[in-house]
Amino acid sequence: MRLKPNQSRLVAGKIAIDLVNAPFVTILKGKDAVVEAVDKIIQNSLKVENALDTKVKELIDENYDEIEIQQVDERQLFFMIKKRLAPEFGVIMNYDDRYNDLSHKILDELYEEYLIEYDVNDNQVKNVIFKAFKDYIRAYEEIDDIVYEKIRKMRDKDLIPGSEKYELTYDKLLKDELMRRGML
Repeated sequence: MRLKPNQSRLVAGKIAIDLVNAPFVTILKGKDAVVEAVDKIIQNSLKVENALDTKVKELIDENYDEIEIQQVDERQLFFMIKKRLAPEFGVIMNYDDRYNDLSHKILDELYEEYLIEYDVNDNQVKNVIFKAFKDYIRAYEEIDDIVYEKIRKMRDKDLIPGSEKYELTYDKLLKDELMRRGML
């Protein structure tokens, strides 16, 4: 699953909580400092992928007439171009591999900035971070369904998908559900 920019802080929070709860990790400057550092790394990764997506869209737009003539499926073409350009942008297309790479970067940053200490193999701490990514992604799809169902049951005529009130309500219910599950 591809993370959205508004999810980076939530994932960063989940990673920080899991590191705090890991018996072999010591948080040196507090959970909030860890969340900030992790969020920054995830946001940077999302910006790079967004730049790649923008480049792919530009290429498709430049060749739109030919694409129409050839009757090519634009979604499939988008993915094919993205896959070809991904190495130039440093984007890993496989999500498990991407989250594994991000886990290494996060671990390096947290250690180099003296935000954490540990007395075990790097891989054990990296695995805590990677598992936090996977747990968040697994739980998010379930939580998303629960939140949408709660909103649907509210029967508030002002809760129109895409509206500011809807987004604020969704974010509040999402955070409540994440807190209830100990992910925030």
